[in-house]
Amino acid sequence: MTAARVPADIVSPHPAWRGLLWIAPLTVLWIGLIYWQPIIPASGVPTTAHQLTAHAVIAVGLWLGLERTDLTLGRRRTTWLAVMIPYTLWFAVAWSAAINGVFGSGTSPSPMPLLPLAIFLPVLIGAPLLLLPKRMGQVLDAMPETWLVAIQLYRVFGSWALAAWLRGEMPGVFALPAGIGDVLTGVFAVPAAIAVATGTAEGRKAAIIWNIFGLADFAIAITLGLITSPGRFQLIVPNVPSIGAGAYPDVLTPAFVVPSSILLHALSLRQLIRRSAG
Repeated sequence: MTAARVPADIVSPHPAWRGLLWIAPLTVLWIGLIYWQPIIPASGVPTTAHQLTAHAVIAVGLWLGLERTDLTLGRRRTTWLAVMIPYTLWFAVAWSAAINGVFGSGTSPSPMPLLPLAIFLPVLIGAPLLLLPKRMGQVLDAMPETWLVAIQLYRVFGSWALAAWLRGEMPGVFALPAGIGDVLTGVFAVPAAIAVATGTAEGRKAAIIWNIFGLADFAIAITLGLITSPGRFQLIVPNVPSIGAGAYPDVLTPAFVVPSSILLHALSLRQLIRRSAG
């Protein structure tokens, strides 16, 4: 069973760009707000709130996707639990470790490279488990292509790095490429989702390019984060003491948001490529 597709004559490419008319101004207002009130991002509330929201959306979306397949109710439940239980435990462990300073304070990093492990280990473990099983392929075939794209609208919250740079609390060598890349990925998530909803080859190509851009943003941000943060990987010592990557709440971004977003990109690419091949 495959997901129903929207005829191309119903959804034109123009609404995709019109989506920027409300997303971009709201993003600018958010950057201004957290620049004016730095206590907001420092509280950890935005990071926790948008990840809990994304968590709930993923849980519901996965179940709705499973309902579109030919799997029995028992198999749907087993698949849903097999994904959501480890995903929930992962978030709980990362959040608890961040609060308890397991990753260091930012200026005093952990003696072991725990943060790089938190970034790469979930991807190395999760990618084969999510991309290779035939059952996950069935779910992706049944799920609308728009879902895995639009959900990453939350990437606009990466603008906290830009606000920190404007306040002189984060080096521009990291904040500018990482923050701008995150904001652009989030801002264009909805237009890319609208484009792919047309069901055309051009719309699907736009979504693939968007996914590649989002992954490239992470590659740049992770590299710059490693070489500008105090620790064994530091190659650049900026005029700001640290990017604060090991301290709560900022550490939740590399410890959980980054690897989970990478997996979402990988799933979206697998889905889009499967549909293109079909």
